[in-house]
Amino acid sequence: MEYYTTQMDAARKGIVTEELKIVAGKEHMEPEVLQKLVAEGKVVICANKGHTCLNPEGIGSMLRTKINVNLGVSRDCKDYDIEMQKVMRAVDMGAEAIMDLSSHGDTQPFRRKLTRECPAIIGTVPVYDSVIHYQKDLAELTAQDFIDVVRLHAEDGVDFVTLHCGITRKTIAQIKSHRRKMNIVSRGGSLVFAWMSMTGGENPFYEYYDEILEICEKHDVTISLGDACRPGCLADATDVCQIEELVRLGELTKRAWDHNVQVMVEGPGHVPLSQIAANMEVQKSICMGAPFYVLGPLVTDIAPGYDHITAAIGGAAAAMHGAAFLCYVTPAEHLALPNIDDVKQGIIASKIAAHAADIAKGIPGARDIDDQMADARRKLNWEGQFDCAIDPAAARAIRASRSPEEDHSDTCSMCGKFCAVRSMNRALRGEYIDIL
Repeated sequence: MEYYTTQMDAARKGIVTEELKIVAGKEHMEPEVLQKLVAEGKVVICANKGHTCLNPEGIGSMLRTKINVNLGVSRDCKDYDIEMQKVMRAVDMGAEAIMDLSSHGDTQPFRRKLTRECPAIIGTVPVYDSVIHYQKDLAELTAQDFIDVVRLHAEDGVDFVTLHCGITRKTIAQIKSHRRKMNIVSRGGSLVFAWMSMTGGENPFYEYYDEILEICEKHDVTISLGDACRPGCLADATDVCQIEELVRLGELTKRAWDHNVQVMVEGPGHVPLSQIAANMEVQKSICMGAPFYVLGPLVTDIAPGYDHITAAIGGAAAAMHGAAFLCYVTPAEHLALPNIDDVKQGIIASKIAAHAADIAKGIPGARDIDDQMADARRKLNWEGQFDCAIDPAAARAIRASRSPEEDHSDTCSMCGKFCAVRSMNRALRGEYIDIL
């Protein structure tokens, strides 16, 4: 059997890995076609060699749009058992990836539990864990401390890591002079910015990028190039800071590919609807088609409590224009750590956005379930409709709680015998249509 280091390396050598076979089957794609896309970096198969229970997925704009769920404990909400319940609920609901963003306590046992028991792709942000792992204040950490935590996460079986490599000392002056309305809203980006400001050092993830690439190549960890300068409000969208960082991420993408390391590029957070298509096109051009991973984007700033809807609007538009991976947003965004119901609402909203985009992109088979739903509705087949629903339990519960009168139970309680579907079915069969 021929040796390979990463999924990209295997694809470039003409080796069809087991993971690639599984992904090709899920995507109804010939393995040779998928192999070419992986070799070119346009599709990633995040699959750390140590994540043995992984159910592989491919991420790329020409595949089904995938969704990621952010979870993890904080100082104010630190019950790992509850977080594991959220993880399994998310997987059951179809989330393809879980990111552990824990920022409190001993994170390693939870991280290892994820890579031992969770079949979804697992991602982390090592800079969060650096302060916790070493129990040091940020300014006391060395550049090597940060790199060693990347190595630790790779050894623990994490499939992808978000690294904020794109901000440098030049960014400090840029942020100070450009006077953004919201400055840096990326948690990881703000930590790197703060470390550089306090120590006078260069961004360790940029300065020691080659060492990081060696770690990622050894374990086949995909790098998700974090957008530290993503806009945190509409006023900052598509500004100089965001685009300048994106140019650097394009350069870092090329360097990773030279090491056979797979790359995703993270995209903007708050963007007016009218700018989303342009953002996707610019990213595809600068980053040479590397899969784009977006948070939302949120298309308005005024909807706390409903930001899962705000993000779904932006996510559908982004994926339709080339984004490959949607990070879910919950109703608790900007407000609190999400609970289990928030997680459900966020996943449903993201899945609707992803599915709508797949139909718009013409992904083979994407509309099949919609056509099945239309058939069930025409026949007033309620069980058939529930079977096609993205959340059957919710649909069934709504109908059951507001059921129609017995003599027109084939319709719903909104229209009753005024139901257009009922009237048309009877008219086309030549039957008498009773209304009163």
